[in-house]
Amino acid sequence: MQRLLFPPFRALKGRQCLQLLAPRAAPRAQCDCIRRPLRPGQYSTISEVALQSGRGTVSLPSKAAERVVGRWLLVCSGTVAGAVILGGVTRLTESGLSMVDWHLIKEMKPPTSQEEWEAEFQRYQQFPEFKILNHDMTLTEFKFIWYMEYSHRMWGRLVGLAYILPAAYFWRKGWLSRGMKGRVLALCGLVCFQGLLGWYMVKSGLEEKSDSHDIPRVSQYRLAAHLGSALVLYCASLWTSLSLLLPPHKLPETRPLLQLRRFAHGTAGLVFLTALSGAFVAGLDAGLVYNSFPKMGESWIPEDLFTFSPILRNVFENPTMVQFDHRILGITSVTAITVLYFLSRRIPLPRRTKMAAVTLLALAYTQGSVLFNFILKISDLDEGIRNI
Repeated sequence: MQRLLFPPFRALKGRQCLQLLAPRAAPRAQCDCIRRPLRPGQYSTISEVALQSGRGTVSLPSKAAERVVGRWLLVCSGTVAGAVILGGVTRLTESGLSMVDWHLIKEMKPPTSQEEWEAEFQRYQQFPEFKILNHDMTLTEFKFIWYMEYSHRMWGRLVGLAYILPAAYFWRKGWLSRGMKGRVLALCGLVCFQGLLGWYMVKSGLEEKSDSHDIPRVSQYRLAAHLGSALVLYCASLWTSLSLLLPPHKLPETRPLLQLRRFAHGTAGLVFLTALSGAFVAGLDAGLVYNSFPKMGESWIPEDLFTFSPILRNVFENPTMVQFDHRILGITSVTAITVLYFLSRRIPLPRRTKMAAVTLLALAYTQGSVLFNFILKISDLDEGIRNI
């Protein structure tokens, strides 16, 4: 409070009029000062000390509310990252189709008695995944996959509450500027859309397909949309929070800096596209088609890349083409990140920007090495099965 009040007092010592504007309080003219309307987005705490005189208005906005909003959005981005990880685990354990209903409030209470569990299991038995894939599943095994999907859905509800409830509080308190109100509305709307899209995705795996006896799975298109919207929500929340928490660096707009910025934007788009292609790989189980690297089987370019007609279908529905595209995009993304790192070394940049470039490079190669070792283990397992 002292830092807010004393500097203005010293700055305007001897002036005719001094007025402290408190939240939502209409300014009262006690002297011949010019009355100014409150600007949109003023904080409801004493977030602004307005010093008014006959020559104009000088204001000192407080950063306290911005820091609170920034930390809130940082936590929200962490919850979204947790939802993506938990969704991946749910996908790996093939648990996503275990809950065959969607109710916003009703399904928050899990089955508690033996009768309720048996009724839930009977509902699951009416859908293709049980009939084709899990027809010999026991109730104990069903409980495991059910709890996996239940955890993912409840985490999604937690993410929604983490966005909507604090947003309503900050809005009411007046801690959001006009521009921030638009961003917060967009983020909350995207959270709600994400939940509806998740159920729309699951619903595609519960539909009876009379012309197919393949393993029931969700639509790869809806899975990619579900993952893509989550990544957009995560990036938007993180970017907004860091914009509020970290002071901007004012660098000279040199040509190398502009080129680096454009290349960074292109690399981000490439990584996003690679992640979406990974969703298509997961949706089609395309990762199981070829388990060798860098070759796919005995050749660099498989012969069954264009088996579907029309040709464009192969990009989204042919498992071989989907895996091939994902490999190419992954290699290209790692290469682009490497080039981005070396470009950043040639330009004088702030310390945190250099740290971000190094961290990005380390994460890219760590992910690549983990995936490579995973493929090698799958290849060894496949070779061992053949030798039996």
